[in-house]
Amino acid sequence: MVKITFPDGSVREYEQGVTGLQIAESISPALARDVVSCGVNGETTELNRPINEDATIALYKFDDEEGKHTFWHTSAHLLAEALQELYPGIQFGFGPAIENGFFYDVMPPEGKMISENDFPKIEEKMKELAKKNEPVVRREVSKADAIKEFEADGQKYKVEHIQQDLADGTITTYTQGNFTDLCRGPHLMSTGAIKAIKITSVAGAFWRGDAKREQMTRIYGITFPKKKMLDEYLVMLEEAKKRDHRKIGKEMELFMFSDRVGKGLPIWLPKGTQLRLRLQDLLRSVLKPYNYQEVITPGIGSKNLYVTSGHYAHYGKDAFQPIHTPEEDEEYMLKPMNCPHHCEVYARKPRSYKDLPLRIAEFGTVFRYEKSGELHGLTRVRTFTQDDAHIFVRPDQVKAEFESIIDIILKVFRIFGFDNYDAQISLRDPKDTEKYIGSDEIWQESEDAIRQACKEKGLNAHEETGEAAFYGPKLDFMVKDAIGRKWQLGTIQVDYNLPERFKLEYTAEDNSKKTPVMIHRAPFGSLERFTAVLIEHTAGHFPLWLTPDQVAILPISEKYNDYAKEVKSYLDTQDVRAYIDDRNEKIGRKIRDNELKRVPYMIVVGEKEAADKLVSMRKQGGGEQATMPMTEFAQRIKDEVAEQLKEINA
Repeated sequence: MVKITFPDGSVREYEQGVTGLQIAESISPALARDVVSCGVNGETTELNRPINEDATIALYKFDDEEGKHTFWHTSAHLLAEALQELYPGIQFGFGPAIENGFFYDVMPPEGKMISENDFPKIEEKMKELAKKNEPVVRREVSKADAIKEFEADGQKYKVEHIQQDLADGTITTYTQGNFTDLCRGPHLMSTGAIKAIKITSVAGAFWRGDAKREQMTRIYGITFPKKKMLDEYLVMLEEAKKRDHRKIGKEMELFMFSDRVGKGLPIWLPKGTQLRLRLQDLLRSVLKPYNYQEVITPGIGSKNLYVTSGHYAHYGKDAFQPIHTPEEDEEYMLKPMNCPHHCEVYARKPRSYKDLPLRIAEFGTVFRYEKSGELHGLTRVRTFTQDDAHIFVRPDQVKAEFESIIDIILKVFRIFGFDNYDAQISLRDPKDTEKYIGSDEIWQESEDAIRQACKEKGLNAHEETGEAAFYGPKLDFMVKDAIGRKWQLGTIQVDYNLPERFKLEYTAEDNSKKTPVMIHRAPFGSLERFTAVLIEHTAGHFPLWLTPDQVAILPISEKYNDYAKEVKSYLDTQDVRAYIDDRNEKIGRKIRDNELKRVPYMIVVGEKEAADKLVSMRKQGGGEQATMPMTEFAQRIKDEVAEQLKEINA
């Protein structure tokens, strides 16, 4: 018999060799119908894998992240099986599950191209194969046999992967029908659970992400166990297109990109700059009670700075490469992180235990070389500004400081209506410690400090192994936007390692020298990503205090431009942000265009308004309309802003 421990702590005994499916069946037939994979001792596996020793178990449905991953992983294999039948001789690269569905990188046979026109036939072939309910069979193979097998199939990319990346004794394949793939799993037990299928897009992707290698075709798709789920997803997709921050940002004239400037390098336009500066001012006001000291550090640094910090060893290959100066052996790097600079600020003079916590903040612009295929609007760029801070504390201050930062992040979320969020404790992978710096004891201490702080704040955080930064564990906040998509925004990280690497010290009460602990924190994450998420969450309808333009003044004809200027001049004196749309267009066109720009209020001025010093107000979205004196209108705007700011400061 083996003892199986469930997530609630209860324990049941089963015969040795019991499977996840049999355990689900022992609980209820309904659960057995819905479960798609299971977690055994923290590792996701197939439901038909035997359990031969005492273990913890979690049963995953499609609704669970692990369940979706399993479902979409098998769906990627189903896509490949369909492509193999439709395009004999096709070559396969990698085909993983991703956050929303899956993709497969393929090299079509010579002379063939896969485009959107081919999506319907690919979907039909996948449905046809899924209906066969083919079992997915796992097999362990030797490296020599794997090479021989995939060479016989003419799969040169798979052979290269085996030869270069895989060790003997670690290789498994999965087969369904006539298709066999090199894969670690896990998978569904059979393909029949895949009921609703949609191929979503096609793109180019370099083999192994190397721009010097051949370009493959990347086919994206998504699947569900019920058609209703797919229908709901497609509705959400349409809504997401309407909310796309790239589209709205262009309509509202917030930011732009230029190929001449360079890929992934956003340019903030005047209205976007106003928005960004207000976000910075808001955070400054939130931080005021916490005694942060703001600094400005250079956008580059000596390569030796990042060698000392460990960033060069861990990110050097993926970063912008060193800049060589005319002086021999002198190398600089574009700043990938603010923390090494802040360590130097700390180290500039002796520190006492009385100086701590020392809170150093910066809206610091950093540079990361993201591959061109991964760039996406403001959410994935090559330069971005972090609302960064590094707090240097004594070990006994870590928990209290961590808790106060949680308060700051949750206040920011409340201000912007991000009420739906998950907290994730990102831990080191104990099986791959080479990716990290620092001793086991320091990591344990750091991870426990985060767990304790979350417990004290009543924050129900789940843990993810392998997601830590290379220098320490972190608490990440995943925000769900108005249509249910997840975004990683705020982060807090505990770091015992960088202070040691920079030999930072403070004089303790007993006059001994101690090393401080450093806490990294960024409530927004980055101004670029936060702005993108805020645009998509609100569909561009920002709160009145934040929006770049509060009022659009629309003269009915050019005869009333002078009165429009008079109104704007008065609104300027009242700190109401307004502009005049004096184009030679009909008033209906002006209203439609300014609706598109999501200006909260429009005021129309014509003969009656000019004669009686009035304005005809229209609220955005075809809402309230009224005519009133300009003084009354200005007071209305000021009162609305004051009420919003009162809630913010409450």
